[in-house]
Amino acid sequence: MGTLLLDGLTKRYGEATAVAGVDLDIRQGELVALLGPSGCGKTTTLRMVAGFIEPSAGRVVIGGRDVTRLPPHARDTGMVFQSYALFPHMSVADNVGFGLEMRKVGKAERDRRIAEALRLVRLDALADRLPRQLSGGQQQRVALARALVVSPAVFLLDEPLSNLDAKLRSEVGLEIRELQKRLGLTTLMVTHDQDEALAMADRLVVMEHGRVLQVGSAEDLYERPANTFVAGFVGRCNLLDGTREGADVFRLASGAAVPCAPDAAAAGGKLAIRPERIAVAPDPAGTGRLRAVTYLGARTEYHLDLAGEAIVAVSPTPLPDDPRRRLAAGDPVRITWIPDAARVIPAAESPAR
Repeated sequence: MGTLLLDGLTKRYGEATAVAGVDLDIRQGELVALLGPSGCGKTTTLRMVAGFIEPSAGRVVIGGRDVTRLPPHARDTGMVFQSYALFPHMSVADNVGFGLEMRKVGKAERDRRIAEALRLVRLDALADRLPRQLSGGQQQRVALARALVVSPAVFLLDEPLSNLDAKLRSEVGLEIRELQKRLGLTTLMVTHDQDEALAMADRLVVMEHGRVLQVGSAEDLYERPANTFVAGFVGRCNLLDGTREGADVFRLASGAAVPCAPDAAAAGGKLAIRPERIAVAPDPAGTGRLRAVTYLGARTEYHLDLAGEAIVAVSPTPLPDDPRRRLAAGDPVRITWIPDAARVIPAAESPAR
């Protein structure tokens, strides 16, 4: 096992910069997720780590060894591809053992390691089946076993759950996380799915325009986003224009004053308030108005007008005898939150690529 260090990793295509000087230190046994929209550079970064793309500048260091110029098979990595990339004409066992065969591992040792890898992913009873005879979740487990069987120092996951339906994504994601923790695998994962990243990763790396905007735990990024891009990308967030007035007052563009967290370091920008931190109650004298209410089973969404600003609040669905259960579009409401729930944060920069 080992650590993974990215030192100034950069990729340029002519005048365009796809990845701009990424610095990242992944500790032994840590799962780090690269998170961002399509085109942000996360997949290019992963493929440079794997050796499929040559960096324009910077280094990839695995377990203290500079592997930047080594071919993929010499890097001691195991990769799970978004498409699984299974050989359709080969059995499950042969797919899993392909990397070992390429490494000239003897048959007895190869059979032992294949059996162990299939046991880890609970597919030992399906060793003789072809990929087309498996479900999507089972094919994903075969891809995992194939990456694990070579005992990689670094485990690489490229959108590992994107081809699964919602129920399977949750189940397989939990299985990958449990397996990664049990085996102590140093892991770098790419995903565009914020919920997937929040649920699986020890740390998240939010990228935009090839740059790293913020690195931290799920709580760090959700509770203390560095800028408006991170706030809006990691979870839902209301972002309101205006200016800070005093320590704990924010003046909206409409002129209304609302509470905010006292923070001398954040003098300007936008007010960020998560939907679940907003309380809504019927109030004939309320300064807000309900634009729409959406019942979503366990939770209810309230689309609100606050002094001309459109915001969204989310709460557990009220019980039948709760007055909020009878709220309807057009009703006046009281909209409140505690000051510490609303933070003034800077706007994200959007450089030309």
